[in-house]
Amino acid sequence: MHRRAALLAAITVAAAAPAFALSPTASAESGHQSPTAQLSHQRSVQSLSSWADHLLTPRAHFTMAADGSSGRTVGGAGIPNIDSVKSTIQTYYNADSTGIASRTSSPYINQMHAILAKETKRLKALYNQSARQGKQPAIVFDADDTTLMTYDMEDGAMHFNFDPALQDVWVQGEKFPATPAMVTFVQAAQDAGFTIFGLTGRNDDQKAATVGNLQKVGYSGFTSDRFYTKWTGKGESQQPSYITCATAKCTTVEYKAGTRKHIESMGYDIALNVGDQFSDLQGGYADHTLKLPNPTYYLPSPDLPGMSEPKLSPRTHFTMQADGSSGKTEGGEGIPNIDSVKSTIRTYYNATDGIANKFTSPYIDEMTRMTSRITPALSAACALGSAAGAKPAIVLDADDTTLMTYDMEDGAMKFNYNPPLQDVWVQGQKFPATPGMVGLVNAADKAGCTLIGLTGRNDDQKAATMGNLAKVGYTGFTEPNYYTKWTGKGESQQPSYITCATAKCTTIEYKSQTRAHVEDASGGGYTVIANFGDQFSDLIGGHALVPVKLPNPTYYLP
Repeated sequence: MHRRAALLAAITVAAAAPAFALSPTASAESGHQSPTAQLSHQRSVQSLSSWADHLLTPRAHFTMAADGSSGRTVGGAGIPNIDSVKSTIQTYYNADSTGIASRTSSPYINQMHAILAKETKRLKALYNQSARQGKQPAIVFDADDTTLMTYDMEDGAMHFNFDPALQDVWVQGEKFPATPAMVTFVQAAQDAGFTIFGLTGRNDDQKAATVGNLQKVGYSGFTSDRFYTKWTGKGESQQPSYITCATAKCTTVEYKAGTRKHIESMGYDIALNVGDQFSDLQGGYADHTLKLPNPTYYLPSPDLPGMSEPKLSPRTHFTMQADGSSGKTEGGEGIPNIDSVKSTIRTYYNATDGIANKFTSPYIDEMTRMTSRITPALSAACALGSAAGAKPAIVLDADDTTLMTYDMEDGAMKFNYNPPLQDVWVQGQKFPATPGMVGLVNAADKAGCTLIGLTGRNDDQKAATMGNLAKVGYTGFTEPNYYTKWTGKGESQQPSYITCATAKCTTIEYKSQTRAHVEDASGGGYTVIANFGDQFSDLIGGHALVPVKLPNPTYYLP
């Protein structure tokens, strides 16, 4: 025990783990301790894992600008994890595993009913206020996720990656249900005397199908002559004279504000403008605006020159639990918008077309600072442990710990995990090294630490993974000390030291029990002084003196 106690006392690797710090004692430096000191250090070793586990929890509070710029400043842990964002959105819509929203019960339905019930009570006052101007009171409605709900297309069909061709199939097929409570609200507005207008970014070729879809789901107030769609630039579908912006550069706000100005020029007063995007509402030409919740996509547009509308700005502070449960409580505006999250992640990796910059990015900067701080302390701990005969080792996950998967996750998969495609990348050894990690890992190896690989990749991917590691410069990984997960086929079976139920073995069970095996005589009797991973599930479960969490907002594996 005195060898492990001496090692524990000397480690300053805690500089890499924000949870805690370990301080040396004079007696530990000589490798000799009193029985009381030995007992104290033994208890420290035993309690350290549970202490670390308590602190290994995902962040829940975030600051994120809608334009993605926060990726330059907040660090990887400060970016809402995209898998958690998806889970939160799916909870909000009470969507099933296929990406289909509940039509009967969800936080989204509840919020829409509450918003429109409140707005219905204002209709009479809005009408009277508008009528006093001597014009016909009107209300303008956007289409997608204002009058028609696109969730099943966005999640179930597109997996949150917009596809114009697939969108047109849905539009022409009139596949969209009404947004919750909106049919009733529009009818109440008609009954109150308002003239109803539609104004959408859908194009002229989609106009007939859109009006047909609206009628199909119960709206009676939308007519073709009062429904505005955007020109295609082909045939008779040309930019109207009342839209004065440059055709090729006409923004959403210019198009929509210009159209509202045109409506008012015909003798109407737009008492209320309703939309799910801030760009639906900016630019004026409406007495009041109503922003509806929509975290499933973000369509930004510059406001008109000289306009200042601070109330029509996206939220920047969010509370989000990693398990998606915040979708029950935070409301649509309180969920990080998935398009803004993608933009923030891409800024963090300085990515273009889904490919991360390999030379300069906030991610590289963060990893360089982290590994530069850790490497000297880790090397010293490895050297001391080796000298003390403690058989020091470090455990390293693969994906986004030693090998960087960003180009696959974004460029190839568009943030939608695809196992067959992942295997193509693994077998092709296509992954670059995680920034800073080759130097850190090789230094630890040189200083006397045994390298232990521990990944969720399977046995069929082991050879390719080790080949990839060697290809990008790692030198110390060996086949006996590289652990991959069993497939359940042939000789690839669950090992005896893994005691969880095969069909239900969690990542934490698999990894913590493997680390326990590594520390046991049967697995080499190593002292795991540091465990490196990009997922909390890589680190929870003990059997390592210091857990080191690396940043990764691109997926979440609980």
